[in-house]
Order: sequence, then structure tokens, then C-alpha cells
Amino acid sequence: MRVSIFTEPHRGATYDDQLRMVRLAEDGGFEGWLRADHYQSMGADPGLPGPTDAWITLAGLARETSRIRLGTLVTSSTFRLPGPLAVIVAQVDQMSGGRVDLGIGAGWYEREHLSYGIPFPAVGERFSRLAEQLAVVTGLWRTPLGERFNHQGEYYQLVDAPALPKPIQVPGPPIIVGGKGLKRTPALAARYAHEFNMPFKSVKETAEAYERVLNACDKVDRAANGLDPLVLSTGIVVAIGRNEAEAQRRAAPLHEKSALPPEDPVIGSPAQLVERIGEFAEIGAGRVHLRLTDLTDLDHLELIAAEVLPQVSSTR
Repeated sequence: MRVSIFTEPHRGATYDDQLRMVRLAEDGGFEGWLRADHYQSMGADPGLPGPTDAWITLAGLARETSRIRLGTLVTSSTFRLPGPLAVIVAQVDQMSGGRVDLGIGAGWYEREHLSYGIPFPAVGERFSRLAEQLAVVTGLWRTPLGERFNHQGEYYQLVDAPALPKPIQVPGPPIIVGGKGLKRTPALAARYAHEFNMPFKSVKETAEAYERVLNACDKVDRAANGLDPLVLSTGIVVAIGRNEAEAQRRAAPLHEKSALPPEDPVIGSPAQLVERIGEFAEIGAGRVHLRLTDLTDLDHLELIAAEVLPQVSSTR
């Protein structure tokens, strides 16, 4: 199993908080460190000192790490136009030496859009825009050097784009698409994604989502799009400890009122997390993203690195 850490800095974290955590994750042997892309906390806590932009942060971390993969889980397609997004991600991929993953979705948290004046269309339009964004971003990355890229879509028009800069990874950074959607999400993952992620749900719900996306893959020629077989991944909310009291302390934020949908966390011992990861492996997951709520609780990360990672990781 490939094991990455997933964080939510909008809950309250400085750049330095994130740097300390990603360096420890790299030293601890985790494959990746991915972060949410949000501009606002989702509960009563304002998340001081305030949000940090995902891609500005990842650019900094790219220069201060050497091995660990970095990325978003996931970038909201409502936040950035597809042309500039392709430039941003390609540049950070260069800055990292080719260690970037682009998780991207349609966006869902209306409150942050209202707060910062970001348009928030109806869900159908958001998914249509996401589909076009994926076509534009991958099209720009795949355009050969010296050629131009054009796109005439319903929402975006690009004329004679030089399609620069190019990312180091060819044909581009791995794209992660995920969620519990029944039709459009599996279809987009089948057509464009390197990885399909089902975040923070039960093993049963995740298996059902995997079946939907694999059925969608059967209907497209992924090889013609330069895509290998789809990596299936899952997200697990984690609050473990050396004893029950420590685990429950870490789980306390999970009980606070939030805009997040219901989740299926692992609260308890390292052995319980190993068991859950094994259950996901049995249904075909090849990568797991462990969500740690408190970015300053580095002991939590060290506990997972010492007690869980050696038993499940394919990168150690």
C-alpha cells in the first residue's frame, strides 16, 4: 500500500506548521503529503491565523523537500481558470523535480465562495466546467513543444496557446478525481484520472464506488489517452493513540459541528488502523491518504510512522 498524509490547513495552520509536518512525513517514510484547497474553516473555529493558498504553499514546500510527493486533495475547479492552473501546476512540478499530484474536483463549499466573491454555479454547471478544465489542462500539458493549443468550449476558449511551461512528469502530473458521484465523477475519472479517490467512507461504500469507476473505465480507451490502469485510493480519518484516552483526545475535533459530510473514522489503536488499511487493500485500494486533523500534533504522525507504516507501506 502506498501511504500518504492528508491535511486541512484551513482548520488553522501557518506555512511553518505545514513545513514542519511535511519534513517529518518525508523523514518518516510516507510516500506523499497532500492538502485540502479551501479558503475558509468549516466550523465555529475561525482557523487562525487564516487560510494559506494551496499552490503557493506547495511551491514553497517543493523547494524545501527532496523526496515526498506533494499535491492537492482536491483543488476546486471554481478557484482558478484552467489555463493559469495548468501553468501553476507545471511550474510547481518543475520546482519539485517532478513530485506533484493534481487532485481536482467541482467544488462544494458554497460559504467560502460567498465570503471571497468567487462565483459558485449550480452543481450541473460546476461539473461541466470541471470536465472542460480537465480537457484544457491535459491538452496544454500534452501539446508538443513548438505547437499551439486551441480549445473552443462552452465555458473556456483558448486561442493559439503556446502550452508552456511543461511539467517534468510526462504526459503531466498524475490527476486525482474522486467522490461518491454515481455517473459524472466515474466518467471523468475514467477519461482523465490516474487515480480515483473515495474519501473517508466505509469499506462497503468505497467498494461500490470502485465498481462504478471500473465499469466506467471499461467504456473508454485509457491507453489511447496515455493512461495506465486506474489507481484506486481511499481516505481515512485517523485518531489513534498509545491508549484509549490519547485516541479520544485526538478524536475530539471530529465531534464538532461542521459542514463536512458524515465520515467513517478510525479511532483507537495503531492495530485498528492497520486492520482498516488491510480491508481497503482487499477491495483493490493501492493508495491510502490518512487525514490528520491537528497539524501541530507531530507525535500523532510519528506514532503512525513507527507503528503502522512498517506493516502496510510499499515505500519503506
